[in-house]
Amino acid sequence: MADITVLKNVRLSYVHLLKPYANDPAQEPKYSATILIPKTDAENVAAVNAAIAAATEVGRNGKWNGVVPPVVNKPIHDGDGVKQDGTEFGPECKGHYLFTASSDKEHPVEIVDRACNPIMDATQVYSGMYANIVINFAPYLYQNKKGVGAYLGPVQKVGDGEPLSATAPKAKDVFGALPGAPAINPITGKPM
Repeated sequence: MADITVLKNVRLSYVHLLKPYANDPAQEPKYSATILIPKTDAENVAAVNAAIAAATEVGRNGKWNGVVPPVVNKPIHDGDGVKQDGTEFGPECKGHYLFTASSDKEHPVEIVDRACNPIMDATQVYSGMYANIVINFAPYLYQNKKGVGAYLGPVQKVGDGEPLSATAPKAKDVFGALPGAPAINPITGKPM
């Protein structure tokens, strides 16, 4: 098994760290997050490249029986390029390398704050936050496909960022008070 890699101060997107999620109902739900690394972040980019190269060697000497395919499926993508379906990555991906890391539903992800205390407030874990994150890059052999996968370990939130997912508007910004509706005292919760 390849060594773990600690990436520092990366941005997270498509965050599913509190509850397992599957985009396709036929797939097994997993804990996951997409990690965004600025292309200018030489330290994290080098760490990812070294970990993928090490995992490829582990694959050669293990699951792949001494043979490395000419093209190894790698988890990392160029955010300035296009997805496998030909569509562009979202605007938050521009200028970044990105990959998705996951953990199966039997292995919840430990999420802590800057002081290493468990984060109990679900609103503190969201797409757009910044974190230190542990990744295990490891080889796989699945249905005759050889590649390197990214497997999710503990996450330490280090800072807030602009939320990347759509947020619902506040009711008071969308609706007006209906005629005849009593005014409610915000302190007592009773009609005024």
